[in-house]
Amino acid sequence: MRLSQMLFVTLREDPAEAEIPSHKLLLRAGYMRRVASGVYAYLPLLWRVLNKISDIVRDEMNATGAQECLLPQLQPAELWRESGRWDTYTKAEGIMFSLIDRRQQEVGLGPTHEEVITAVARDMVRSYRQLPLHLYQIQTKFRDEIRPRFGLMRGREFIMKDGYSFHTSESSLKETYQEMYQAYSNILRRCGLEFRAVDADSGAIGGSGSTEFMVLAEAGEDEVLYTEDGKYAANVEKAVSRPVEAMPSTFSKFEKLETPNTPTIESLAKFLKCSPTQIVKNVLYQATFDNGRVVLVLVSLRGDQDVNDVKLTNELTKLAADYGGSAVITLGVPDEDAQRQWAAKPLPLGYMAPDLGDDYISGGKEVEPKFLRLADRTATDLKNFVTGSNETGYHVVGGNWGKEFTLPKQVVDVRKAVAGDRALHDPSQTLQTARGIEIGHIFQLGTKYSQALGATFTDENGAELPLVMGCYGVGVSRLAQAAVEQSYDKNGIVWPVAIAPYQAIVVIPNMGDDLQVEAAKAIYKELLSVGVEALLDDRDERAGVKFKDADLIGIPYRVVTGRALRDGKVEVVDRATGIVQEVALAEVVPLIKGWIVDELLASR
Repeated sequence: MRLSQMLFVTLREDPAEAEIPSHKLLLRAGYMRRVASGVYAYLPLLWRVLNKISDIVRDEMNATGAQECLLPQLQPAELWRESGRWDTYTKAEGIMFSLIDRRQQEVGLGPTHEEVITAVARDMVRSYRQLPLHLYQIQTKFRDEIRPRFGLMRGREFIMKDGYSFHTSESSLKETYQEMYQAYSNILRRCGLEFRAVDADSGAIGGSGSTEFMVLAEAGEDEVLYTEDGKYAANVEKAVSRPVEAMPSTFSKFEKLETPNTPTIESLAKFLKCSPTQIVKNVLYQATFDNGRVVLVLVSLRGDQDVNDVKLTNELTKLAADYGGSAVITLGVPDEDAQRQWAAKPLPLGYMAPDLGDDYISGGKEVEPKFLRLADRTATDLKNFVTGSNETGYHVVGGNWGKEFTLPKQVVDVRKAVAGDRALHDPSQTLQTARGIEIGHIFQLGTKYSQALGATFTDENGAELPLVMGCYGVGVSRLAQAAVEQSYDKNGIVWPVAIAPYQAIVVIPNMGDDLQVEAAKAIYKELLSVGVEALLDDRDERAGVKFKDADLIGIPYRVVTGRALRDGKVEVVDRATGIVQEVALAEVVPLIKGWIVDELLASR
């Protein structure tokens, strides 16, 4: 491709909208343009990158026997109501674009396709002889992000590969799950990315277990906790660990003490000269279930620990049926406005005890009249602990479960694991932290969707059973930007060879020099003839502009037909290392071709 004929416009300054390096570089280098908030046009250079990633994804998926299809983007609300996710996606998470068509029927733009694919299987799969079955697609998805940001990382429209498998048993599902674990590892490795596979929370997708594939980068939105021995890695939302040991209590008898101006754990520990590990703190949450029922949740945990909202949501979801619901719509610490809706009297915030009276709740048609009391495991073994007294300005010390306080019936793990905690599998290993960009996520769904939508098969004994399902997603457009976030320098993008839009660029410093022009054209044609994807920068621009643009767009290898031509040589620049060397004209094409082949082979 001749650069003079390409839609190619670069920017010298960072766009004001861009926040992280990869977003800035993709805009500056002319790979994409913003059309609306969270919506981008993929320009020719980026489209080549996306097609290369898609080809690698297809290659690895097809190698497992998965079959490609294409599912509708417009999905009827009825299917989502059958699965019970319509309200979750349109109200709780609020990420589905929903609308009413001219027939007054509700439809949504697909953020994911579990319901649609399950309906297809329900209609077409009859016998165990048709299983296992694995279908996938590469398609545009839509999610109404509350705050689109970081370009393709958190957009409202994006390209994704999503796949779904159907099985007769959990053991068959686990086989495909492991195949996908390997396939996803292969995809990221072939794309030239450094990544880590981690245990993850299944979220609104559901299922018994899931694994995220994280591309490691400082700008990652997710925190990954892992051990140096390589035996444990998890998203912080899912991570489990052993907290540091609690200090023995310095209090031997139960008494109420005046503790003015100590509403925080830090201020209380300083005032009483005690360790935060000796304190039981009590955090109030307000949860709303999908039937509109509001439940006030009082969580007791050790003072040096924090609540993991995802873990808490999962625990409340397990209890949803007790309140006539099936899912948590909202969860948060109630502010003053929220408290006014249900509080019978002012709460002793910062001084609450595990036995905070239910009479603080005024009740009402939609508000549960009693607190749901949960105890995190970090609090259950504490003895002679410090906690609130339910009176502002006072705490009690020397408290014990089973004596001064009743231990809640619901003992759960809702604490947030942090770097420095001890690993469960080996207490000598401490958790380390890294930032990651979620690129892939695989789920063992089980029968959640097949039971809800009535998708069954007949086994060899004639019994009708629900299909066992798996789900597997890769963010294609997000992967492209993640590659940039992981590999760039002060001059621009540094693409891995496998997904670079072009593998080499031939630059003519002086378009008025016939020798440079003819040599460049000859090298360019020869590169194309041996299968190297090449650009020819034949624009009527200054040499400095061309060199800066070549660095900015990140083409792996650059050939410059400059002054060295007088000696029968050209300048070759390796974008990743910055190494510059002069190479004889006859040797330049075989050299670059060899480098490309070696790098592609090394990534497999």
